[in-house]
Amino acid sequence: MRIPIAAGLGVATLAVVAGILAPAEPPYREPDPLGWVLFAISMLALVALRASPLGAFAATCSVLVANAAAGFPATFVHWPLWIALCACFSRYGDPRRRAAAVGVFLAGLAGFLAFDREPSETLSGIAVGFLIATVGGDALRSRRAYAEEAEARLLLEERSRLARELHDALGHAVTVMVMQASVGRKVFASNPEFGREALRHIETLGRGALEELDQVLRALDGAPSGPPDLAALAERVRAAGRDLDLEVDLGDAVLGAETARALHRIVQEAVTNALRHSASGRIRIGLARDGGRVRLDVVNEGTGFADPEPGRGMAGMRRRATEAGGEFHAGATSEGFAVRVVLPEAA
Repeated sequence: MRIPIAAGLGVATLAVVAGILAPAEPPYREPDPLGWVLFAISMLALVALRASPLGAFAATCSVLVANAAAGFPATFVHWPLWIALCACFSRYGDPRRRAAAVGVFLAGLAGFLAFDREPSETLSGIAVGFLIATVGGDALRSRRAYAEEAEARLLLEERSRLARELHDALGHAVTVMVMQASVGRKVFASNPEFGREALRHIETLGRGALEELDQVLRALDGAPSGPPDLAALAERVRAAGRDLDLEVDLGDAVLGAETARALHRIVQEAVTNALRHSASGRIRIGLARDGGRVRLDVVNEGTGFADPEPGRGMAGMRRRATEAGGEFHAGATSEGFAVRVVLPEAA
C-alpha cells in the first residue's frame, strides 16, 4: 500500500497545528526536541507500509509507548499509528494477519496505559481511533476487491467479444472453403477445370477472410463500420454451388454502426449454419425497412436438421440482436429453417 505524499503532509500538519493550538498541560511534558524526534520516527515508519504494514504498525506502536514513557501527550504520535493500522486492515484479508495487528495494538495499548500520565482521559479517543482505522481499512480493501473484480469481468467480456467476432468473421469463410475443397477434390480427376475453379474460389475466400479479420480488428479499435456487403456474401455462397436469393430494400435508410455490424454478422452466421446443416436447397435472404426498424429474414429451404442444436453460432446471433436492441427468432417453419431478426435502424 502506497501512502500518498499529500496524506503524509496532512498528518504532519495536523500534528503540528494540534501542538500549537493545544499545548501540553500538566501533568504532561511540553514538546521539546525529543518529542519532535519521536514524531519524526513515527512518520518515517510509514515509509515501510508498502513492504510491511504490520512492521510499520509495530514501529508506530513502539513510538507511542516511548512517547508516553517520556511524559509527552499523544497529540503528535497517534496519527501515524492510525494510518498504519488502517493500512494493515486494508492490505490483509487473512484473519490471522488481522489478529496479529490487533495483538500488536493491544500490546502497545498496554505499554501506553502503563506510562501515560492520564490514561483515563485518552481511552475514549483511542477506542474511536481504533474503530475508524479498522473499519476504514476494511472498507478500502472491499472497494479495491470490487474494482479488481470489475476489471476482471470487463477483461473476460472483452475476450468473449473478441472470440465472437473471430468466430463470426472467419466461420462463414472457412465453411465455404471446406465445401469448395471437398467438391474440387471429388471432381478434379474427371473435371480439372472445375477443380481449378474451386481452387480460385478458395483463394478468393481466403483473401476475403483476411479482409474480414482486418474489419474485426478495426471494429475492436472503435473504427466505424459500413453497411453490410450482402451481395459479396451471396456471390461466395453461389460460387460454392448453393442457390441463394437476395432481396434488399432499405430505401434511403441510414443504418447505425451497431445495427450494420449486427446484421452483417447475423447473416454470415445464419448462412453458415444453412451450409453446415444441409447439403442442398435454396437459401433466401430478405432485408427490408419496416418503419424505424430493419427486418432480416434468412430461410434455409434445404433438407437437413429440422432444428439445429443451439450452439455458439445460434447463441451469438441472439446475443448480437439483443445487444443492438432488437429481437431474434429462429426455428423450423413450413418454408424451412428460418432466422428472423428485427433491429432498430439507428442503433
